[in-house]
Amino acid sequence: MLLNMIIMSQTLRGMAMANNEPTAPVSADEVSSLGQRWYVLMMLLLVYTISIADRYVFSQVQEQIKTEMQLTDFGIGLVGGISLGLFYVTMGIPLSWLADRKNRRNLLAISITVWSAATALCGMSRNFVELLLARIGVGIGEAGGTPPCNSIIADYFPAARRPMAMTIFALGAPIGAYLGADTAGAISQAYGWRSAFLALGLPGIVLAIIIMLTIKEPARGRLDAVSSDDTPTLKETLRFLLTQKAALHGMMGSGLSAFWGWGLMWFTAPFLQRNFDLNEAQAGAITGPIHLWMGIGASLLTAWLLMKPSFASPKRVVWLLSGVTAAATIPSFIAYYTSSLTLATVMFWIFIPAVYFYIGPAFAMIQNLAPPKMRAMFVAISLLFANALNLVIIPPLIGLMSDSFAGPSGADGESLRMALLILAPTGFWAAYHYWAAGKTIIEDQKRAIGYV
Repeated sequence: MLLNMIIMSQTLRGMAMANNEPTAPVSADEVSSLGQRWYVLMMLLLVYTISIADRYVFSQVQEQIKTEMQLTDFGIGLVGGISLGLFYVTMGIPLSWLADRKNRRNLLAISITVWSAATALCGMSRNFVELLLARIGVGIGEAGGTPPCNSIIADYFPAARRPMAMTIFALGAPIGAYLGADTAGAISQAYGWRSAFLALGLPGIVLAIIIMLTIKEPARGRLDAVSSDDTPTLKETLRFLLTQKAALHGMMGSGLSAFWGWGLMWFTAPFLQRNFDLNEAQAGAITGPIHLWMGIGASLLTAWLLMKPSFASPKRVVWLLSGVTAAATIPSFIAYYTSSLTLATVMFWIFIPAVYFYIGPAFAMIQNLAPPKMRAMFVAISLLFANALNLVIIPPLIGLMSDSFAGPSGADGESLRMALLILAPTGFWAAYHYWAAGKTIIEDQKRAIGYV
């Protein structure tokens, strides 16, 4: 009897979905077990962890690379940022187009293998050109990572639980940053910068194999009330996106959060080394634990808040993001202004957690503002904008400003400090866009997935 009822409900839902009509969403328990959902989430959390670690390690060891290869701050920003970021953002769209049409698990496994192997090749680079090419490989591989992960999670967790699930997924950012800062810094100090790339790059290949063997590709849109049998074109996706004002503001907010927060952290290690006479291991020992403990704490706090009934409304979620980002902008400025290492460290403990606070809710917001067959593309467009700012623009821009403020002896701690102080207030800009997203987010979510 129960089986007949489930079959009937699925049949009626399918008829409605064929006409793109809203209907009650299928329960998550009907399509996967709780254990299965959480296993998939934990594996994708590991994927995000290694992607951030493989990306962040360069930031931690860049002073050694700069010295060995005799680069300016602009040159180090070029090889560290643009080489990865340009290909990351340009490959994101075509790879996400594939993710919305082909097997997401297979694409994810291939992408992990590519960027992990390329990270290891960074450690084998003998000159600037080889390092540049290896970083390009990292960018191409990582472009196929996050969009499939987000899309898969959305098909294992219903809309009301996606902010929580995406926030758990986002724990990969602080854990990965810790590995890229503290662990990579210690390895680099003890064995040289090449060893850090090798140590963090190779484990990803093993993870790719495990994913291929243990994770199944879920049916698209199985937990949503609105779907379609047709796969939208890029033009159709962009046209729909332009009608979603909340999605546009959300993408601007998350992009500027990355521009502000990750842009500052990109140069935090050399800032500490130059202004406070620290080595790589010492600089990593200051920021690494903050990334790990406060980053995880901020992410778990976000997940806990988003599970509360008072934050069931997406409007409250984005306004919370706005308030937290605006408040954290002030200590981010103080951290790079002060000449006291103690005060700077205290400000890092306040400011850095906020950089992780936005990731999960922002991912979930984008997923809930996109129809199921547009999700990977929506994420890719959001990441294209965010990483164009964070990876393509910020590293060379900060490097160029630092070089322009430098004295006759070249860029130093003070020139880098001036560049970072110009960047710090942009957190207020991100906060504005989160606030603006709240004006239309309820109507836009209903249009995308049929319910709030």
